[in-house]
Amino acid sequence: MNTLSISQLSTLRWDMATDAAAYAAHGFDGIGIYRPKLADYGLDQTIELLAETSLAVTSLSWAGGFTGSDGRPVLDAVNDAIGAVREAANLRAETLIVLAGGRNNHIRSHARRTLCDALLEISLAAESFGVQLSLEPIHPGCGDEWSFINDLQAALDIIETVGHPNLGMTLDTYHVGMDEDTLAWLPDVVPYLRLVQFGDGRHSPVGEMNRCLLGDGCIANQKIFDCLIDSGYSGPMEIELIGEDVENVGYDDVLEHARIFFDRMTGTVRS
Repeated sequence: MNTLSISQLSTLRWDMATDAAAYAAHGFDGIGIYRPKLADYGLDQTIELLAETSLAVTSLSWAGGFTGSDGRPVLDAVNDAIGAVREAANLRAETLIVLAGGRNNHIRSHARRTLCDALLEISLAAESFGVQLSLEPIHPGCGDEWSFINDLQAALDIIETVGHPNLGMTLDTYHVGMDEDTLAWLPDVVPYLRLVQFGDGRHSPVGEMNRCLLGDGCIANQKIFDCLIDSGYSGPMEIELIGEDVENVGYDDVLEHARIFFDRMTGTVRS
């Protein structure tokens, strides 16, 4: 059974304790933890809080930036990622999400080689902690500085090149759901999936992420969900909503709307 979760980016202004209490109250089984909130609240306190609210950690976001696009040397980014692996292990997170980093004026072959080398080193460290890694493709319209890996095919190519069994993929429907090829790729992608995130948007991303409430946009989340289930995906499903189109909606309303949408999409009946 797929764990239904919500990313802390969806309630960005709330703190860890408020997030956990609200997610549990709205019937979510899991939480996608955002590392800055974890740092603010503290690892040990977070572990106690999760036990109190019975929330599973579906993801930890994020590690990466191995191309230097965020100003850090590669070694610093790798060391930070290994630190994130330890956090993920302590949280018993389903996966640690990894972002490649932007091209940063490198030629593509150099950026690709740098990424693969970093991922192999981190995968080896993660294996010893029992942590799964998942590379996330980011739409180029809102994430050139975050990742030069922009679609499912590019992510699969990197995963297969690194060739380590604990490196998989995060599929976020906001980033890849507007690609007409996504549905055709899904059966091949499912064996590599560690996490599926659901988002929606009224148009292709331009500049910054601008997600809308689920069902208000143009992403075929129902078709994607059905294809995932038909293809045997049984991993966690996480909702991520952030952007101008949801900023004026109260967080409790966002959570309730997301839960109702997901219940309808999955055919779930709640008592």
